[in-house]
Amino acid sequence: MINHPFLCLVPILLIIAQSAEGCYTSIFAFGDSLTDNGNLLALSAPRIIHQGRLPNGETYFHHPTGRCCDGRLIVDFLAQQFGLPIPPPYTEVSKEMTMDIRAGVNFAVAGARALDTDFYDKIGIIDPVTNDTLRVQLDWFKHMLPSICGPEKGKFAFLQAPSPTKSK
Repeated sequence: MINHPFLCLVPILLIIAQSAEGCYTSIFAFGDSLTDNGNLLALSAPRIIHQGRLPNGETYFHHPTGRCCDGRLIVDFLAQQFGLPIPPPYTEVSKEMTMDIRAGVNFAVAGARALDTDFYDKIGIIDPVTNDTLRVQLDWFKHMLPSICGPEKGKFAFLQAPSPTKSK
């Protein structure tokens, strides 16, 4: 008998993933440290972020990747299961404006909150690491949509898209 609910979920996800293989052409990820594969590292001062140093990334990637772990994330496993490349972090895509984004992009930022920073500012909670909330991630995606669906499909034109901002 499996006592942990997460352990029950993993076999179910694997069965679904196997039956859906070949059905998906891209992955667009949103979230926090469970999904971030390098955005926080690119957005923050390196001195306060441990994701850019070993042992993070050492086992699978053999170098620091910006993930909050040593190996792959669930989104990485899902991409590989569906035969897709691991989606690059948004901050990497926004620097290299000719990168092919048809297979997806990862917008997640470790420490991201669901509520906007204005809510936390009003009650006196300041996050010294990131201000990139779920709304910010969705705005990045919204500005990227024309590059995915428009005449220049697959190339991120970055005509009106906001660039990622360094956190305070």
